Amino acid sequence: MKKTFKEYNFFNKNILKALEAIGFQYPTTIQEKVIPFLLSSERDVIALAQTGTGKTAAFGLPIIQKVNFDLSIPQAFILCPTRELCVQITRDFYRFSKFLSTIKIISLYGGVSIDSQIKSLQNKTHIIIGTPGRIIDLIKRKKLHLEKIKYLILDEADEMLNMGFKEELDYIVKMLPKNRQSLLFSATMSKYMNAIARTYLTDPVEIIAGQKNIVSDGVKHIYYMVGHLNKKYSALKRIVDINPGIYGIIFCETKKETKEIAEYLIKDGYNADALYGDLSQTQRESVMNRFRNKNLQFLVATDVAARGLDVHNITHVINYNLPKESDIYIHRSGRTGRAGNSGISVCIIHSKETRNLKEFEKRIGKSFERVMVPNGKEICEKQLLYFIEKVKKVVVDEKLMNQFLPEIQKNLEFFDKEELIKRFSWIEFNRFISSYKNSKDINPIYTPIYTRKTFMNNKFTKNISSRTKKFRKESFSKLFLNRGSKDNLTKLGLINLINQAANNSRIHIGHIEILSNSSLFEVEKRYRNKILIGMSRINYLGRPLSIEIQN
Repeated sequence: MKKTFKEYNFFNKNILKALEAIGFQYPTTIQEKVIPFLLSSERDVIALAQTGTGKTAAFGLPIIQKVNFDLSIPQAFILCPTRELCVQITRDFYRFSKFLSTIKIISLYGGVSIDSQIKSLQNKTHIIIGTPGRIIDLIKRKKLHLEKIKYLILDEADEMLNMGFKEELDYIVKMLPKNRQSLLFSATMSKYMNAIARTYLTDPVEIIAGQKNIVSDGVKHIYYMVGHLNKKYSALKRIVDINPGIYGIIFCETKKETKEIAEYLIKDGYNADALYGDLSQTQRESVMNRFRNKNLQFLVATDVAARGLDVHNITHVINYNLPKESDIYIHRSGRTGRAGNSGISVCIIHSKETRNLKEFEKRIGKSFERVMVPNGKEICEKQLLYFIEKVKKVVVDEKLMNQFLPEIQKNLEFFDKEELIKRFSWIEFNRFISSYKNSKDINPIYTPIYTRKTFMNNKFTKNISSRTKKFRKESFSKLFLNRGSKDNLTKLGLINLINQAANNSRIHIGHIEILSNSSLFEVEKRYRNKILIGMSRINYLGRPLSIEIQN
């Protein structure tokens, strides 16, 4: 049986009291491995664990335990890449040391008054948590002295190099004593991490919780494909609408795009805001507090701005742009599926990016499932059912409602039950019906990919249309199915049936035509027989499917 923090006898009674107050009973895997080592050894450490597994407590609790409260000089120094991460670590350190009245912790970051920070440094300080820019500023002003530091913690140090802080990092580390203990914490072992370990650590011990550079098992990875880049926002909007109750982060590549997407979402009636590097600390904290309190449904952010976010119960992470590196994807997807919960990581890709996605699959050891962008009817049905579930689960304050019920009944007595249901339902989700009543399918239709060399061939260029038709005829089979729109079959539903029959979600599907009582669709010839056999074994709405070859 797993031991509690108290049973491990790691910490003094005041730290244990704080852990109990914040509900920390059992250490996580990374904490079980790192904490006893740090309490018993002075060797340098590289610690790797997935995002959301408790890395801050893994280094924070031992540091707080080891600090000498009788000394009035800084003894531990945590360096992190962003203000948000700095604030988050400081907040956690305060929680861990809640019942230690003599410990002094200070955070140093830009975007706030440097004068107040200088004033704080004049008092007794044990632990400093800061960002590179503000730390260097204070060192150069001779207001911050790090020559007595015993413990250096580099949290998300790979991101500091990725953000171009190499010179700043070199400058700061030179100010530290050589006989310190250095700890390097990250979610991934990137090329930057290797460089940092070689430069700043001495014969480090590597402690790994789980496997290197993998994503959480609690995260499902899916992707939606669009044929044109100008369809990306439309796809995003549909993805959001097909998931009522969604609470997520949308990652964009640039500050400009982040602001634009947030503005589009707000204009379309969603509770959203943007988080990017140029925001002041006051603005940043305002956005984050609204998101943590769920007053915002969506946070649209750049990778740098989102470093250090610690928000629970995020249902979806949406990659509006596919990141350039798998390490970045791991960090992004780690924002959901935390603390034993499940989550979904979504990628919206252009049809030309499928090769990039396959490379990601190899690097992170996970498969991405393709999901078709939903149509308007599917979204409206999903939202209606969600509304019905909310109505069924609502708890009515009978005492309060009885005060107003006579007046309500008087004003609504002209409507029968069916009319009332229609009107109240319309109030709730008419926005979706109005938005999607004339919407079109935005899923790309499969076409063969030709090379530039092929298109440069003059003979081919003159006959692209005929060659495409010939390719489709030779490579695809047309099948007939005895189910149609009267059976509530949609394009998305048919695609799911095809994938189910072939046990494969990567099949190229050509033209689909849903008729009243039947459907016609094209699939790759090599999967034809498998689909014929698989479909014949499926019961749809209680009746077996009948499928035939049309060509």
